[in-house]
Amino acid sequence: MTLHEPNLNLDWLLNGFAPISLSDLNTKAEMMERIDNKYVVTRDGLAQIIPDLALQFDILDIDDRRAFTYDTRYFDDAQHSAYYEHHQGRRKGFKVRTRSYVDAGLCYLEVKVKGTRGMTMKNRISHDPAASDTLDAAAWDYIHDTYSTHYGKAFRYALQWTLDIRYKRITLVAKDGGERMTIDTDLVFTSANTSRRCGTDVFIVETKSALGRGFADLSLRRVHERPMKKCSKYCIGMASLGEVGRSNLFLPTMRKLNLVGAVATRPVGAKAKELVSAFPLT
Repeated sequence: MTLHEPNLNLDWLLNGFAPISLSDLNTKAEMMERIDNKYVVTRDGLAQIIPDLALQFDILDIDDRRAFTYDTRYFDDAQHSAYYEHHQGRRKGFKVRTRSYVDAGLCYLEVKVKGTRGMTMKNRISHDPAASDTLDAAAWDYIHDTYSTHYGKAFRYALQWTLDIRYKRITLVAKDGGERMTIDTDLVFTSANTSRRCGTDVFIVETKSALGRGFADLSLRRVHERPMKKCSKYCIGMASLGEVGRSNLFLPTMRKLNLVGAVATRPVGAKAKELVSAFPLT
């Protein structure tokens, strides 16, 4: 992605927390099965609760770095089934993506499915960082097996590259291990023909806990923030770039992210088309 990088001054957000290593964080609260709540919060709103959060949470710190660049590539079929199944609230929805942790040089293939009580179940395997834009036969087998095992039916979607999202992420974990919290900013959405940036004064905050009512949720409610019912980054990106025909359910979230209005476009070029890899079920 080639958009101009803004000057991110996040010291007010990062410096008040005690550090935790990645291995300790994963040991304490990997939380692959959890109830997620997503919020869209302004800088002023987030700043109000940081002192209280710092008493209860540690911050992921790797080599003195606390804000990390994530590149996520989403795969969907030509009918945008993953988007519309989420839009319609279907219980047996899915998302397939490769996620690159740019600073660490790591990459995973992730398949997300829905469990009971609205719980998100994320399944992942290691993926070649140099091939984050492709799905090989092993990746396809994993996608098919994960989906069919969970839902009891075949995965019949012919996947192709649909959307890229880049952002900065801060990860917090409760000192008692019962909660996890991510704070994302400077989101950039890129499709084959357009790209759009949210800016650095608005944040997508995601809380993850067993019951969905943790300390972070209570802190956000104290400053009058409520979970957004429709806050999928993939769906927001597709809607804000005009890639889908129906998007009204995502308008409240898009407004809070300042994504409603004229869309700034730029050509990505033929190279983007070369990165598309489709693997229909045979």
